[in-house]
Amino acid sequence: MRNNLKSLYELQEIDLRIDGLDTEKGQLLNEAQALEAKLAEAREKIAAKREEAQALEAEKEALEANLAAARSEANLKEIKTQKEYQAVSKEISTAKKLIAEIEDQILQKINAIEEISGDVAKREADLAELEGNVTSQQGEVQQKVQNLESGIAKDAAVREATVKGLPASVMKRYSKLRDQRRGVAVVEAKEGNCMGCNMHLPPQLYNTLFRCDDVITCPHCQRILVMRQEVQD
Repeated sequence: MRNNLKSLYELQEIDLRIDGLDTEKGQLLNEAQALEAKLAEAREKIAAKREEAQALEAEKEALEANLAAARSEANLKEIKTQKEYQAVSKEISTAKKLIAEIEDQILQKINAIEEISGDVAKREADLAELEGNVTSQQGEVQQKVQNLESGIAKDAAVREATVKGLPASVMKRYSKLRDQRRGVAVVEAKEGNCMGCNMHLPPQLYNTLFRCDDVITCPHCQRILVMRQEVQD
């Protein structure tokens, strides 16, 4: 039984180490996803700006067509006599006002398009720099992930060998406790206390642990108790 308790304690340490590596790996993968999301967001903003510029360009072209039509209409109203002038002067004035308004709107569109084009150019330059940085960071993340996976694989191999040396009933109990106690099924008993829940253990139970002849659990948190010094000797 002493060997079983020792194996259980070692198994717990292995599993906690694997849990830590898995957590670190998950964090790194989340970082990689965050970098990809940052790139995607930058690209989406550039695409939105380009669409805005295209819409403004279409509006400008429509205004230019209207301008051409207004000028054509104004030219048709050219007059040669004072009488003709009096008859169409109001229409000519309205046409000129319309032309001026359209020209002003076209100028506004041109300025807006130029402003957006400048913004897009800056965003594209920033994106190129960001892509370079992200590529470098992702390379570092990938290398770290590979190192972690290598460590996990080594621990998994040791774990498999350790599990083979334990009775199925003990492993079933261990696994159930791991699920119920946030991954910690085996804890040290020290100075009369359970180090898992920090509760005081009954003196008779605590003394029994020194014999290492049975799997004993904490009456408070139900974790498997071991005397670290005893199982390591």
